[in-house]
Amino acid sequence: MSSVRFDRSTTAHPMTTFLLIRHANCDPVGQVISGRAAGVHLNDRGKAEAEALATRLGILPIRAVYSSPLERALETAAAVAASQRLPVETAPGLVEIDFGEWTGRTLADLDQLPDWKLFNSFRSSARIPGGERAAEVLSRALAELDRLCRAHAGAGELVAVVSHGDVLRAVIAHFIGVPTDLFQRIELSPASVSILALEVHGPRLLLLNSTGEWPSGLGER
Repeated sequence: MSSVRFDRSTTAHPMTTFLLIRHANCDPVGQVISGRAAGVHLNDRGKAEAEALATRLGILPIRAVYSSPLERALETAAAVAASQRLPVETAPGLVEIDFGEWTGRTLADLDQLPDWKLFNSFRSSARIPGGERAAEVLSRALAELDRLCRAHAGAGELVAVVSHGDVLRAVIAHFIGVPTDLFQRIELSPASVSILALEVHGPRLLLLNSTGEWPSGLGER
């Protein structure tokens, strides 16, 4: 699998800390593969989640906000950026996976397809029909983070990036050494925040899937 080397040896403060944010809820979540289809916006629940997220993050010294170019991510990022009085800048390398021929199909329909089952059990080698391989997703996401790291490492800045569940899972799995075929074990809820510090001595995952709430089902009898 291809990777990007983070070389920050020339910076005075060789560290950038990323708030990795999954976009808030939209109607297709858990039902339909919206992929890169245009016109998928946050629903009312998602708008409330984005505002609550912005409030939670409002106390942090965020220096920049970047987003996938898709509407649901941009709308989530806009709420965070407004609370910080910052613009939202697009980060094309953090766009959703290209789901090719599966775009617009329901998860119930896809569950009947052998290719879909292979994609979810052996993702490191499976290619989406007409879409991307996992290695391609990870490579362009890492390249984007490397670009942002170089732009913000000089002062050890805190940077918010808003992207999509599987893209962020791939990034987190890469930095903590989890194989691609197992990254679905990493839970990332809508409007969740994970914190990744990229330092000269290596990465550190400081927080995972924080939503301000306990996971559903925890403690149920």
